[in-house]
Amino acid sequence: MREYIVPAVDEVTDRESLSDAVFVNAEQYPDTVSFRRKTDGGWVDVTAKEFAEQVTDVAKGLIASGVAKDDRVAVLSRTRFEWTVIDYAIASVGATTVPIYQTSSVEQINWILSDSGAVAVVVESDKHRAAVDAMREQLADLREVWQIEPTDPSVTPAVDHLVAQGASVPAEEFTERRAKVHADDLATLIYTSGTTGRPKGCELTHRNLLAELKTAGQVFDTMMSEQNSLLLFLPLAHVLAKVIQCGGVYTRTTVGHISDTSNLLADLAAFKPTFVLSVPRVFEKVFTAAQQRAHASGKGKVFDAAAATAEEWSRAQPSPGLLLRARHALFDRLVYAKLRGALGGRCFAAVSGGAPLGERLGHFFRGIGVPVYEGYGLTETTGGLTVNTPDAQRIGTVGRPFAGNGVRIADDGEILLRGDLVFRGYWHNPDATREAMSDGWFHTGDLGELDDAGYLRITGRKKELIVTAGGKNVAPAILEDRLRADPLISQCMVVGDGQPFIAALITLDPDALPGWREAHGKPAPENPADPADLLEDPDLLAAIEAAVAEANKAVSNAEAIKKFRVLPVDFTEAGGELTPTLKLKRNVVNKTFADDIAALYTKDSAHR
Repeated sequence: MREYIVPAVDEVTDRESLSDAVFVNAEQYPDTVSFRRKTDGGWVDVTAKEFAEQVTDVAKGLIASGVAKDDRVAVLSRTRFEWTVIDYAIASVGATTVPIYQTSSVEQINWILSDSGAVAVVVESDKHRAAVDAMREQLADLREVWQIEPTDPSVTPAVDHLVAQGASVPAEEFTERRAKVHADDLATLIYTSGTTGRPKGCELTHRNLLAELKTAGQVFDTMMSEQNSLLLFLPLAHVLAKVIQCGGVYTRTTVGHISDTSNLLADLAAFKPTFVLSVPRVFEKVFTAAQQRAHASGKGKVFDAAAATAEEWSRAQPSPGLLLRARHALFDRLVYAKLRGALGGRCFAAVSGGAPLGERLGHFFRGIGVPVYEGYGLTETTGGLTVNTPDAQRIGTVGRPFAGNGVRIADDGEILLRGDLVFRGYWHNPDATREAMSDGWFHTGDLGELDDAGYLRITGRKKELIVTAGGKNVAPAILEDRLRADPLISQCMVVGDGQPFIAALITLDPDALPGWREAHGKPAPENPADPADLLEDPDLLAAIEAAVAEANKAVSNAEAIKKFRVLPVDFTEAGGELTPTLKLKRNVVNKTFADDIAALYTKDSAHR
């Protein structure tokens, strides 16, 4: 199949806007718990009525501060309740939210603030404020800087400051401003992560976001409803987190925020969400941590058997045999229930995006009773444009298009997308917009294929195709995804462009190393997570070689990894090798580890 289009079922009217749901909820469902806010004393409920009042008060402060319709207001902060209040306040006065990752460099912050022409920025910390202050003279449009958590007692926290500023603004003035916001107004300007070059601002309208919320609310009605809850910990600067946040408000799903995932399991246990949103790396960590704990406690064989049974049970759907059902029921009592308990005990589903999850993990989580619904999209498509759903899931694919959207596979295998979710264009960059759009179809740069039922499978990235010296085209994502599924491996990058064979750079998971050392009788250095002493260890290299051999099963011999090199450091966002959404910056890795790549192709190079 080359094209699959799903007709629209719920149109967005011209006069609708994103903030409508806030005030409809307050009027019709005032006592519904819209949010649970984490405080030092625990989780505190915020009703729909209270949330609408807070949004109104902050919005009036924006008006009093001179924020006009279509102005851009940036938010530089971790995920937290104030982020959501400020975001909806900006939307309700017809301004545009410009999210900035809280981990962004000074150069990135400068670029986004200057390119967007932001008139105000809400920062979280002293570090963020200092970064903005350092470049203030270069930002001609920037008039206001508000701080969520000031340490200077003379500085009023952003929300309190805006509420005080807006106290004199009549309610009628706010109502009039909100009434002028329509579906085709710009709701948010989200800058792409920038794996290559400078980030581009993606223009997403209220119509784009509402189209996503309406269709997602229908297909995930069992997950997103007044009876359900979501704990949000992905950065709200990420389009997927933004959409899920708005989806929670739209469907009256209770939402909680956490800024620090170091105590994620404790927060899950306290909040008890019914579903979670995450990226594949977190699901890999959940599996690996459970596996390591089991092996460390002498229950490794039981866990491995349970994991194999979960995967087998999922693959056998919808008709697992009697013996398999009995084994699955046994492991449900012994293992699966405990894993679900680690997610809070009420979690019955999850949503994954940002990168491929992999079939093994997909079947494992469905087998333990927490199906992970994988989707696909970009910032330019308002997050997910295709998705697996409770009623239509094929593990290993990223699902079918949402209603009102379509997928086409070009002659060269590139994935093209169209529909209500496709963005308006790149901010102040008509050349890039024209390059990305053709006859209403957005060119994603990704490679894929459609099966006979319209499910999309991602096979690689067009610009990342490796062409060996022998002329073989190799999509590295297939090998990299399988390698990252190994508990020992954190990150990897397949190389070989213009070379006689395919090779790989591999980094070790620091969380997995202490357990691996103990299991294999290796002496622990001062820092057991430091891999420096293991780079030549024959047992570790044998384990990596086995993982490489397993990954190679997915490709032909000409595409297979022939050599690998284990690096002494991991790829990280702080190190510059990963984007905030954990995508690999190949150009950075190629430059930083050029000597290691060159060493793979010397005649006397070993597997290391």
